[in-house]
Amino acid sequence: MQLSVIIVNYNVKYFLEQCLYSVLKASKHTNAEIIVVDNHSTDGSATYLPDKFPAVQFIWNKENVGFAKANNQALAVAKGSYILFLNPDTILPEDCFDQCISFFQQNPLAGALGIRMVDGSGQFLKESKRAFPSPLTSLFKLSGLTQFFPHSKILARYHLGHLPDNQNHEVDVLAGAFIMLPKNILQKVGSFDESFFMYGEDVDLSYRIQQAGYKNYYFADSTIIHFKGESTKKGSLNYVRLFYQAMSLFVKKHYSGGKASVFIFLVRVAIWVRALFAAGGKLLQRLGLPLIDAGLILMSFWVVKFWWSKQIRQEVNYSPQMLTIAFPVFTIIFLAASFFAGLYFKGYKPVQLFRAVFFSALILMSGYALLPEAYRFSRGILVFGILLALIGMWIARWLFVQWGLLLINDEDEEHRQTMVVANEKDFKIIGSLMELAGLQDRVLGRINNNTDNSAAALGNTNQLPHIINMYPVKEIIFCENGFSFKDIIQLIQTLPGTVRYKFHASQSTSIVGSDSSNISGEYVAADKKYRIGLSINKRNKWMADILLALILLASFPFHLFFQKRPRRFFKNLFHVLLTRKTWVGYALSNNDMPPLKKGILTSTGLPAALNHAPSVNLRSSDEWYASTYSILNDWKRVIRGYKYLSS
Repeated sequence: MQLSVIIVNYNVKYFLEQCLYSVLKASKHTNAEIIVVDNHSTDGSATYLPDKFPAVQFIWNKENVGFAKANNQALAVAKGSYILFLNPDTILPEDCFDQCISFFQQNPLAGALGIRMVDGSGQFLKESKRAFPSPLTSLFKLSGLTQFFPHSKILARYHLGHLPDNQNHEVDVLAGAFIMLPKNILQKVGSFDESFFMYGEDVDLSYRIQQAGYKNYYFADSTIIHFKGESTKKGSLNYVRLFYQAMSLFVKKHYSGGKASVFIFLVRVAIWVRALFAAGGKLLQRLGLPLIDAGLILMSFWVVKFWWSKQIRQEVNYSPQMLTIAFPVFTIIFLAASFFAGLYFKGYKPVQLFRAVFFSALILMSGYALLPEAYRFSRGILVFGILLALIGMWIARWLFVQWGLLLINDEDEEHRQTMVVANEKDFKIIGSLMELAGLQDRVLGRINNNTDNSAAALGNTNQLPHIINMYPVKEIIFCENGFSFKDIIQLIQTLPGTVRYKFHASQSTSIVGSDSSNISGEYVAADKKYRIGLSINKRNKWMADILLALILLASFPFHLFFQKRPRRFFKNLFHVLLTRKTWVGYALSNNDMPPLKKGILTSTGLPAALNHAPSVNLRSSDEWYASTYSILNDWKRVIRGYKYLSS
């Protein structure tokens, strides 16, 4: 047996499905075996995968034993002369194994081989090549300084940022996502140290290989896709904690004396720095931007009032009620108007902020004009308070974006147009999968996966850059059949960075992709279950309903002006608060989907009385809603159907 491919799976069955198809194609000219160790996945991997891959040897653990121990389980039964430790969220080119084994044969001192990796959007993953974690390199990495100097030989040494990514190099550390090495070297140095549960085991193995007199190589002559978003998020405090524990264990094992003490101290300092950023992210997630904005708005009104009374209208004594009553009321109205203007949707666009502030200012100024003369204080305070609040909120969001706590939203999700690179047969398969997910309306057309121009296609892959500029394309699905994985991997690195990619292997029943290495991936699959039926989503929907009802209740003056039947509106609101109804329910009551309370609005965004579409269309709408449920989509429906909330 020439090669044993070892993969550890944990709850990523669709990504593993695509990975295994690519591994099988890469094994075409190699005598290889594939061993998958499942660490007690709960996503149905055990029923989904074995029938699809009868040639793969599966080991099913009854608990999550960790990455290192699971790999060692497979290694104990592996028969190959070479061993490849491979992550399940990867896609390999067809000539990957041939090229890697050839490199070993030409370099007898090569102890282990890592590979050039790109993420699901075609961006190079800098962790493809790394140095050993000295005190300073770990401090620069954990503190975030590396991000500001990505090519510095000193500050970016952890990821060897000064070395070109398109050339082969001797390096210190290989990424655990792809490590190939001769089995006899593993027998000499030992396999993964099971003391490392997650992170650090690849560093430890790389170190021991070097200590044994062999060289670790970064191999740039082949490139794989590593989605990476399926593991712990790199910006999270949990990741920092796990990374710190792994690095501390590595230092205690291999370093000694003062160097180890300095290392531990500096890494602890870096932990506190990153913890502050992680805490900021949690603050945004739990308390949300509205609470931060409320503080900025109140402070802006107070600052302007203080400045106005000292510099502009010194002769006027403003009532203390401005601070205790007027300003808080104005802040609530400001936030409510901003909410309905879309400011607190997922992601952030500067135009949203300016639109929301303009809308809020219009309402506040109109309301101010209607107040009796005795309750007016100064239009100037109101105008300049709004302007200062705008500046404060813009600066806060700019900082959150720079710190990675807030994502830029460059396009509304539902307007994402999709093209499919496929032959006619695979295009129909993709169409069926997209229809099951309710996404068929996104598909703009087909691109031929060769140089031929078919009347049924919009063009071929050579014309893709021009087609992307011509059409509103935001997503491309690549089908592997007739278009090699190698060609796909090369192509995604050349296309515009504004386009998102998904991938579909021949014979698979899923489509996978990930827009970034820092977020979890997406998938479309034939057996995708109703998300609304999961207990966590049931709880989230209930909590989101109550929260939205409280927000609407707190902004009650707004609804007196904009709802045609305020009494009915508030009656519906209290029905939601009492859990008798939900804001969004099904369009059809007689379906076999997870049960929901009667909705004020339905999955179509309209109240039941206005759903005049055929039952088959309403059924499709309900299935799409149940399959893709999210709090964000619920709130979007409420915003767009605001005028129907008094139905």
